[in-house]
Amino acid sequence: MISPIKSESQYELYLERVYELMQQEIEPNSKASDELELRSILIEDYEKKNFPIDAHNPR
Repeated sequence: MISPIKSESQYELYLERVYELMQQEIEPNSKASDELELRSILIEDYEKKNFPIDAHNPR
């Protein structure tokens, strides 16, 4: 079951699963493509909350 990411270990599992899915030839509009999209969205959300980028300090 896909759920919001609540821990770093869950985040790591999601990353591993996304990597696995990306290694496959996935048909558009399939369960696998939906899973890939959902997990990617949840990973992005988790990263924004837990690994913020300071936009006020350009190099």
